[in-house]
Amino acid sequence: MNENIEETMLDLLCKKATYGLNPQEEKQLAELEKEMGREGESESFELTAATLAMADLDTSKAMPANLQSRILAEAERYFDKTPESRASTVSAFVSDEAPSGSLFNWLGWAFAAAACLALALNIFYTREQSTIVQGTLPTPTPAEKLTPLQMRQRLIDSAPDLARADWGAGNVKELTPSGDIVWSDAKQAGYMRLSGLPVNDPNKETYQLWIFDETQDDKTPIDGGTFTVNSAGEVIIPINAKLQPKNTKMYAITVEKPGGVVVSKREKIVALAKRET
Repeated sequence: MNENIEETMLDLLCKKATYGLNPQEEKQLAELEKEMGREGESESFELTAATLAMADLDTSKAMPANLQSRILAEAERYFDKTPESRASTVSAFVSDEAPSGSLFNWLGWAFAAAACLALALNIFYTREQSTIVQGTLPTPTPAEKLTPLQMRQRLIDSAPDLARADWGAGNVKELTPSGDIVWSDAKQAGYMRLSGLPVNDPNKETYQLWIFDETQDDKTPIDGGTFTVNSAGEVIIPINAKLQPKNTKMYAITVEKPGGVVVSKREKIVALAKRET
């Protein structure tokens, strides 16, 4: 029975020194201390906790001088006592008054050391959790976000097999598109840079890119994806090829129904580009 009471007291003392107790636990600890004749045990545990915490205190934010001096003075006063005096104060559980054969008599000072270690671990993990909550850990660098223009330039700078072609007119004579298209077979990536195409209503029609490749029949060029032009001026459009081109030779942009088509009739070709390099 005494062993169970002593273990309960130890749990409450450790919790009080590191996290604090609620009113019900405070009342329970006071009753147990009184029953066992151990009043004042919490003071030694709290001093131990304070000393351990200050041993690795984050000094980036200075503690008020008067508070730090007080804690240090109290800890020094306590730990300067003789071993015999400390034994009776830190853990009266190992005194001659303890019941014969109790848990604390069996473990003696090893138990006191274990209690201090438990306090140190509690303080360490509490500090780590507090640091995370308060946001003092380094904030991960967000992934770099590039504009289509920047991504196009990176492809140009990094792709050794870059294919390039300039846009010209198709079979819609009133349109005079300009710009170019760049593509890399190795990276399976490319971009269209376009000016001169009118803004389209995606509910009525869409633009669709077609990639003519040496490995593909000209009647069924590779679908390069649909896109919308929603502003005047130059636009940069990433290519979304449905198959993997191996050796491109020509590119065409047609006007199709919303969502695009599988095979184009090529009735409205608004831009053509023949590979130069």
